[in-house]
Amino acid sequence: MSSVLVTGGAGFIGSNLCERLLACEYEVISLDNFNTVYSPSIKRQNIIKAESNPHYLSIEGDILDTGLLTELFNSFAIDTVVHLAALAGVRRSISNPLEYVDVDIKGTVNVLELSVRNKVKKFIFASSSSVYGKGPRPFSEQHTADLQLSPYAASKASGESFCKTYNALYGIPIICLRFFTVYGPRQRPEMAIHKFTRLINDSRHIEIFGDGLSSRDYTYIDDITDGIISAINFDCNFEIFNLGSSNPVSLNRLTDIIGKSLGKPVYRRYMPYNPGDARHTLADILKAGTLLGYNPKTGICEGIMKFAEWYLRYV
Repeated sequence: MSSVLVTGGAGFIGSNLCERLLACEYEVISLDNFNTVYSPSIKRQNIIKAESNPHYLSIEGDILDTGLLTELFNSFAIDTVVHLAALAGVRRSISNPLEYVDVDIKGTVNVLELSVRNKVKKFIFASSSSVYGKGPRPFSEQHTADLQLSPYAASKASGESFCKTYNALYGIPIICLRFFTVYGPRQRPEMAIHKFTRLINDSRHIEIFGDGLSSRDYTYIDDITDGIISAINFDCNFEIFNLGSSNPVSLNRLTDIIGKSLGKPVYRRYMPYNPGDARHTLADILKAGTLLGYNPKTGICEGIMKFAEWYLRYV
């Protein structure tokens, strides 16, 4: 049975991925520091289902702790690393850039270094559509991603650069996956769809930065985990793939869909644009479709309905 280490394994994407990996009969080791960026109790709730599986192990620890990483890699024969652990959030990165240098860059290098030393067979790096910044749309892997708009985006671009370097130096097979605005059950409470759902359900005003015409390529969590599983099974040296829906939705339409899913009116308050936010994102997913067989199945209306049902049931 193949063994996979998932860093950030108790978070939104990580916990969903761990359950998918277990369903695919992998041995799964989750490493998460359960930090206080949002309530650690949410992450502990996320992993309850996985913890009932004998092929799952949750380890509480930090990717900046090289001693712990060394002990972990020495204790388990890890075949694949899916590196999701990171500080997320464009706006927070603008006010706290050094945190992102420490966690998102130094932490990534720590995990790469231990992966090389222990002859890991595949390294999957969770990157972001934010690396494209103000690049031309649709965002394609063939475009040069050198126009990042925030320290968070720059940290993800730096992570990709280190992945390229480690692949060139040591030959470790690496895939960088550029996620496009992932949403679904267990989404972090400060993320837009979760926050909008909470406020609309409580009949409170939501703040829209800009005129509401900015758009995002929202991608449902099940489609993202499909893409990650395909990447784990894809034989290559080094590749970068976009994982998106290729169907952008404006903020005004998104909030209308959330309101309809909840059966509630939407009260908007328009605010000035935030620095660091891209106005529009749109993924070119031809490469992922051709090589990985990636085919996103959940449209925005269905995905928001699923999220709203989860929210009303669990939150």
